[in-house]
Amino acid sequence: MALVGALLLVIVFAFVVIGSILIPEPASRYNDPGRALLYPSSEFPFGTDVIGRDLLARAVYGGQISLFIGVTAVLVQMFVGTMIGLVAGYLGGVVDSMLMRFAEAMLSIPQLFLALIALRIFSDPSQFPDFILFGRQFSSTMIVIVFVIGLTSWMRVSRIVRSVVLSIKEQEYITSARSIGARDTRIIFQHILPNCFAPIIVSATLGVAGAILLEAYLGFLGLGVRAPTPTWGNIMGEANTYINYWYYWFFPAVFIMLTTLGINFLGDGLRDAFDPRSLR
Repeated sequence: MALVGALLLVIVFAFVVIGSILIPEPASRYNDPGRALLYPSSEFPFGTDVIGRDLLARAVYGGQISLFIGVTAVLVQMFVGTMIGLVAGYLGGVVDSMLMRFAEAMLSIPQLFLALIALRIFSDPSQFPDFILFGRQFSSTMIVIVFVIGLTSWMRVSRIVRSVVLSIKEQEYITSARSIGARDTRIIFQHILPNCFAPIIVSATLGVAGAILLEAYLGFLGLGVRAPTPTWGNIMGEANTYINYWYYWFFPAVFIMLTTLGINFLGDGLRDAFDPRSLR
């Protein structure tokens, strides 16, 4: 299944990369109301949207943004969760109790609810204007969503890292490092952190799928990445009132499904590969 997952991801990345080579980015923003809601054809393989934009071009460039959000949000999530887990597990005592109680309090609040509140606060276009990078215009909400997803999903990573730290911090080589006067920071980053890489990699892999799905939820609710930047999620949100035009929502939904399935299959394979108790 890990090989199947890798194949699905190769298909998705090939679509996004090769599509961006063959289709210029302005095609995803060019609108012509005279060709609105056209069904798939040789000219427009995915059809057109309500204002006449090419849905194939929007799926290509929207896929880039969705994948970017998924990967960068997980980097934020892994950094915050790993640092908190290392500190809590290594220091223990009051620090451990306070950090873990805070993580449990965060876990008790639905992530989607936290994300909706944060986006309401930080997505004001007057405070966070759009920006231009490499000649392309991007919505500032893209960056907001990255940090919203990352800062509302670190809790499980921190608990996993903490459990690994608790199991190895009393090992003989850690005791030996302390006995020769090694500083705590050196012990944490040179001796303990490398032993946490396996669960961190597995959590990161599975976290990308969750981040892409959460972005899709927010886009479907109309609170995702603001126009003109397309994502798979906000394309489906636009299609919500045109549900009878099946092609409008079908293609971005298929790519979201392929991406999340591929990542989950690959994550399961990595988890089995890193599990020393698994049968080979």
